[in-house]
Amino acid sequence: MKRAWIWPTVFVLCGLAVAAGQFLGGSPGGAVAILVVFVGLAVVHSSLVFPGSIGAQEAERRSAVDGRPIVFWRPGCKFCLRLRFRLGRDARRLHWVDIWRDPAAAAAVRAVNEGNETVPIVFVAGRPHTNPDPAWVREQLSAPR
Repeated sequence: MKRAWIWPTVFVLCGLAVAAGQFLGGSPGGAVAILVVFVGLAVVHSSLVFPGSIGAQEAERRSAVDGRPIVFWRPGCKFCLRLRFRLGRDARRLHWVDIWRDPAAAAAVRAVNEGNETVPIVFVAGRPHTNPDPAWVREQLSAPR
């Protein structure tokens, strides 16, 4: 859980340092702009931009009931961010599992990817798909089960 917040914390601290330098240098507007950019980077690299994460077992149970795909992801992963942003509102229709919060999920990801924690992995009907195209994932949401 702690390592999910390392990069957001680093972004905020760096932003504060650079903004303080700008402010002390006589540019309060520049300081605010820099701070806003760094806070934005912190938010994007946190788990705040993803729908609520659940455990792997709960996701499997829910997916068995409703047939929706499961996404295994981790904070800071640029490919996970790409998938999340390209899905837009449809992202809420998936079951999201943060592998840094759930050791069983991380083990499942390693089992699928020859020991590597390569994410995102989308499980559709129990079959894993590593870093799939967001358009394909969107099609799976509308496919009959």
